[in-house]
Amino acid sequence: MSDIQFWTLVFIFLSFAVYIGIAWRSRVKETAGFYVAGQGIPTVANGAAVAADWMSAASFISMAGLIAFLGYDGAIYLMGWTGGYVLLALLLAPYLRKWGKFTVPEFVGDRYSELVRTIAAGAAILISFTYVVGQMRGGGIVFSRFLNLPVAGGVGVAGAIIFTYAVLGGMKGITWTQVAQYTVLITAYLIPAAAISQTFTDFPIPQITFGQVLGELNALSVEFGLNSYTQPFTERPQLDIFLVTMALMIGTAGLPHVIIRFYTTKSVRGARYSAFWALLFIALLYTTAPAVGAFAKFNILEGLGGTPVDELPEWVGNWEATGLVIVNPDADTIESISNNPAEGADITVDNDILVLANPEIAGLPAPVVGLVAAGGMAAAMSTAAGLLLVISSSASHDFYFRRIKRGHATEREKLLVGRLAMAGAVVIAVIGGINPPAFVAQVVAFAFGLAASSFFPIIVLGIFWKRCNAKGAAAGMISGLVFTATYMIWSLYVSPGSTVLGISPEGIGTVGALVNFVVTILVSRATPAPPAQLMEFIEEMRYPATSRRQTKG
Repeated sequence: MSDIQFWTLVFIFLSFAVYIGIAWRSRVKETAGFYVAGQGIPTVANGAAVAADWMSAASFISMAGLIAFLGYDGAIYLMGWTGGYVLLALLLAPYLRKWGKFTVPEFVGDRYSELVRTIAAGAAILISFTYVVGQMRGGGIVFSRFLNLPVAGGVGVAGAIIFTYAVLGGMKGITWTQVAQYTVLITAYLIPAAAISQTFTDFPIPQITFGQVLGELNALSVEFGLNSYTQPFTERPQLDIFLVTMALMIGTAGLPHVIIRFYTTKSVRGARYSAFWALLFIALLYTTAPAVGAFAKFNILEGLGGTPVDELPEWVGNWEATGLVIVNPDADTIESISNNPAEGADITVDNDILVLANPEIAGLPAPVVGLVAAGGMAAAMSTAAGLLLVISSSASHDFYFRRIKRGHATEREKLLVGRLAMAGAVVIAVIGGINPPAFVAQVVAFAFGLAASSFFPIIVLGIFWKRCNAKGAAAGMISGLVFTATYMIWSLYVSPGSTVLGISPEGIGTVGALVNFVVTILVSRATPAPPAQLMEFIEEMRYPATSRRQTKG
């Protein structure tokens, strides 16, 4: 066993013991605890849990890698996800918290109709499955490299552990576990970034110092026949940059596993302050990611360029064993580097390994490498647990309890169905994680596009337009979701790589959201308005702290 494997096992064992211990102490026997943690989570803790739920394997493992290879254009992930969280916190969360239901489909059902609830529950399950595939893949990569497991075996182990603590504690256990996971993941992200920054610039604050290497990085990139690192619109058309950023933003505001977090606070005021704390916690990682991407790209280009294949550094062989680094057998020296195997470069480096491999590439001590592995697992597991809970709640609460049992199921029945649904979701997610359609961050971006095209328009219109009705919402959701999913399937599988007007599968969700908005508004205008009592209630809901009548008085 190498030093890296030893320290990886130490950190993963200790962190997993903490997670499972918290889940055991937080186990619940009632649906309020299982779905919304009894609405008793303190503000700061909920902010940390939101941040951990938010910063998935895509943020921890994959985002810096995409920035490293996309350069300037990789900023779409930073702008889209950060801006989207602000949009969610200010525009939707307080109003949904005042409505006070367990799930997003439940809000949709109460606001519109049982038919729309069923459509929303199906959409929530589809989005969550797409999202959780990326998390399982991220967990599999960690186990594959550091525990000498095949990626498929690593995905299976990750799924089993996530299922264990998610089933035990439900939302209550997941929330307190995510507080611990945030602590682990942010520590694991910041320590190597600060160490590498100190090595490069003699100052350990990467958010400030990484700009000093960009000039040299631009020169190295051009030397390797790549685009200048800081030159915009070299990897994607400008239109697609805009559409992807917008899809990530409005998709964020429609993600059911993030929205449900604001149901767990003690009050509407708590939901607002949770949003503030979460944004602060998220910013610690998101402001560091560009530095990590730049440092990793610089180290790879400088360390591998012109190196004979038989003299490549040890980290290349370590990751080559996982299949995530490919050395061209016909190459004598490394003259070209890519992240796409189809390009046939001398060496191909998967986007998803850069953060995990960065400490090895930079020559940091084995304990730091092990800590980063534990952080990657914390990021993947925290988000996966939240997604599995959305799948579970949609299946048990919105389908079984509301549609099949018509509101007459016992607490024990609902919990059993929820846990069985979670088990089935884990199995499907493991299968998807073994054979994902793209890089981790790209798979997650697909989920954001689906959320943008389905939930965001009907939630916004449901809160801010009283005239929006059930027929309009049902037609809009189906139109937006079907349009977006069809384009993604066509571009990914039917005609791989094909686009219309250069719009990528990650950006099509913006167009799908526009389709949803237009169809919802037109159908609502052409059909009868909602009942007057419901329209009055919606008017009052716009004042999260109090009622409209009290405000006027």
